[in-house]
Amino acid sequence: MRIRARGIVAGRASGKALVSSTPFSFVGGVDPATGSILNGSTGILGERLDDRIFAFPTGKGSTVGSYVLYGLGKRGHGPAAIVNRRADAVVAVGATLAGIPMVDRVDVGGLRTGDRMVVDGGRGTVELPDIRGKRVVTAILRNRGRILIVRRSEKVGTFRGKWSAISGHIEGREDPKHRAIVEVREETGIRAITFRGAGDPVLARDGTTIYVVHPFLFDTPNRRVRLDWENVEQRWVRPEELDRFETVPRLVNVVAAVLKPSA
Repeated sequence: MRIRARGIVAGRASGKALVSSTPFSFVGGVDPATGSILNGSTGILGERLDDRIFAFPTGKGSTVGSYVLYGLGKRGHGPAAIVNRRADAVVAVGATLAGIPMVDRVDVGGLRTGDRMVVDGGRGTVELPDIRGKRVVTAILRNRGRILIVRRSEKVGTFRGKWSAISGHIEGREDPKHRAIVEVREETGIRAITFRGAGDPVLARDGTTIYVVHPFLFDTPNRRVRLDWENVEQRWVRPEELDRFETVPRLVNVVAAVLKPSA
């Protein structure tokens, strides 16, 4: 699988991933002498940065972090490369000083510690040799503050019995928005929809497969749903109620990607 990213610091590196689900500060978050992670909230306490591809959402903390990262690199205890969702100036400066390849605009929520990765900061790519990628769409249907979720039938190929929004695979070079509209019509029978926006892709993990989910938001004036064979039950729920349901991976993140204040 190859993920398109934005190059921040040029260079190419390979190694096994070390993934934190939380923003990271190099001041207090890592031992500057050994490269061992000190912050327990990262989920990787005690792991070492040496020769790892360090993936985390974004940096935080004071500008001293730039020099901590630079020092780690010069002592041979820095990461082989850095992958972020959003580049932070402190981390970018440290990576530049230390010559550590760096990219951003990657949803690190779909990555796992131990994944084999190849990062190319010049081309802006992240490769996962052992992972298969599949492009899909998810359509969030909204009516008077509630969104539609459906429970997948036992006849579908994946995530049987789980709750999801309206989803489908993207075929070839098909336009994702067009596919989302087609899926809504086929799976719900609803034709009166108004496009409200699209979110950044979300990486949803299932073993050695990553689904690259393209989220779309549509408003509909009614809640009359006619399910097809793919789903067996439907409910209109408030977004904050999703944690009550056993959903497909990262549905909460997909919904959050389109339910912005301006939507």
